[in-house]
Amino acid sequence: MFPSTEPEVSPAEKLEALRGLLRAMRSVLVCYSGGIDSAFVLAVAHAELGARALGVTAVSPSLPASELEDAVRIAQKLGAPHRLLESHEIERPEYVQNAPDRCFHCKSELYSLTAQSRIDLGFEVVVNGTNLDDLGDYRPGLKAATDHGVRSPLVEARFTKADVRAAAKLIGMDIWDKPAAACLSSRIPYGTSVTRERLAQIGGFEADLRQLGFRQIRVRWHDQIARIEVDLAELGSLLTDGMRDRVVEAGKRHGFRYVTLDLGGYRTGSLNEMLTGRSLKLVR
Repeated sequence: MFPSTEPEVSPAEKLEALRGLLRAMRSVLVCYSGGIDSAFVLAVAHAELGARALGVTAVSPSLPASELEDAVRIAQKLGAPHRLLESHEIERPEYVQNAPDRCFHCKSELYSLTAQSRIDLGFEVVVNGTNLDDLGDYRPGLKAATDHGVRSPLVEARFTKADVRAAAKLIGMDIWDKPAAACLSSRIPYGTSVTRERLAQIGGFEADLRQLGFRQIRVRWHDQIARIEVDLAELGSLLTDGMRDRVVEAGKRHGFRYVTLDLGGYRTGSLNEMLTGRSLKLVR
């Protein structure tokens, strides 16, 4: 393999590029979930554009309560304008049936809402927090962004996830190492309907696991079985007798008959492992 001929660009240099991109947009509505990527975009946009940068969070049964709380808290700490919009993807039959393109229908709902808000509020551009590393997995939401003209300034400025964390730390964001998050519907296998009850069951169990001290955790829903993915660094603490009993008790309290542990550990998009021949990887 030949070495890359592209010069190495530091996170600080990419940060300057991002600042220039956002200034050129003049005013931006940021699709803001409270995760590190979109929070970083909001932080930089607010620093460059002030009140001409607005964070918008879509609230629905698929948004973990902890993420909503974080979104509100982080925006307040940044001093950035922030609005909550009620999202209704759970009323879309294509979303509920949970085919592999579920994310397309969810993001279509989000981007339709933000497109209307952009017009109503007089903003120039809608942006999201997609970074280069997001382009390699199967992510139908990327097509929804393209369809609605949503820009991804982190991609345009060539940010990887590691770059985002490094630059966020550089500008003093205390959430620079915040664990990755995803909507609760991503815990349900494709072909199994997404319902409010299942989302609440998953969200409640995950909240209890975080209360027990686990930082990077997922509860994958398999009918009566909860399949827990935990960061490998935290695996040992879960398997101690006292903690294991508390985890099982929490799972049963939220309606699971069996509580299992995935020895592969936490990984993003693990339910995509069942898909073959699907990729939305873009040329970088």
